[in-house]
Amino acid sequence: MNPSHSPSCDSDEAWMRRAIALSRQSLYITTPNPRVACLIVRDGRLLASGVTQKAGGSHAEVMALRQARENGVSTQGATFYVTLEPCSHHGRTPPCVDALIQAQPARVVVAMADPNPLVSGRGLAKLKAAGIAVGGPLCAAEALEVNPGFVARMTRGTPWVWLKTAASLDGRTALGNGASQWITGPQARADGHHWRARSCVVLTGAGTVLADDPQLNVREVETTRQPIKAVIDTSLQVPESARLFDGSPVWVFTAGGDPAKARRLADRNVQVVRMPLDNGRVHLPSVLQWLGQHDINEVHVEAGSVLSGALLQAGCVDELLVYLAPMLLGAGRPMAELPVLHDLEQALRFEFHDQASLGGDVRLLARKAPAWRSLLDAISAVAGA
Repeated sequence: MNPSHSPSCDSDEAWMRRAIALSRQSLYITTPNPRVACLIVRDGRLLASGVTQKAGGSHAEVMALRQARENGVSTQGATFYVTLEPCSHHGRTPPCVDALIQAQPARVVVAMADPNPLVSGRGLAKLKAAGIAVGGPLCAAEALEVNPGFVARMTRGTPWVWLKTAASLDGRTALGNGASQWITGPQARADGHHWRARSCVVLTGAGTVLADDPQLNVREVETTRQPIKAVIDTSLQVPESARLFDGSPVWVFTAGGDPAKARRLADRNVQVVRMPLDNGRVHLPSVLQWLGQHDINEVHVEAGSVLSGALLQAGCVDELLVYLAPMLLGAGRPMAELPVLHDLEQALRFEFHDQASLGGDVRLLARKAPAWRSLLDAISAVAGA
């Protein structure tokens, strides 16, 4: 699959960027499916568009074709811009590539190939076999920004994990007495709920539940789907009266054995999952493997310094989501409990890739460069196969 070298190449890029922007409309709803958008264009004019619906619903290509029919326009000879290779297998819905072939477009341009082993270039091959010109990959890195969790799960078997923290300029998340409400302002807190809403799982530790009794749900932004709540609780000490046990799905990862408590929690839609121990604590990489096996794409971590530090040291964090307030707190609680280093080469390194002002605060996004490169390499390998 080679990039298009036609005279329309510049407009191809503009249309694809527009499609990628549209795909963000499905950020909160598609899990475990990827967020995808499709534009149908002819002679520089948008005929129809669509985004993938919740799991079991129509995919982006089908939604765009449906809108075209409703608008009374023909798609024959048009160009389709799709942010992910059209699926070629029967899942909850029929293959989108068959619907595209029936629509008789002149060209289909994709942002990136689908790393799902059930697709992995087969959709593009089927389009070519039907005599349809295929363009792309185009704007693959931008498209990956919308679906890092899906690509991570498909290529390495574990979700994409970001660690959210709100801190002062000197890196304190709370005073020494635990007081932390509120270090950041309302705009930063609402933005944090956006990241909760796009995740599949919100993960915390037993210490945070015992100290703060959080709800862990999305309240500051509108969403039709709440992420699953999850707790790392080695000895199953979280009280049954905790507010997060509100009847919505909760996963508790533990190494403790209290079958009676587990049965009572099960009656409240709580699944207690036994995990192996690692130095007296739940083995965190095993938790991520379990989550990947259960179709989890993105994990939003909001935890105390102990679990945050443990996740970082175990190599389980791909990205940092940091909200900084313009204040200094002095002695207090750190972002993460990490060991004392004696050489800068031992530092856990991330690369900034985005920043934004939110009221009086700043949001910084930093990711592990090798983890991101591995995702880019994976989709490039599929495209070049």
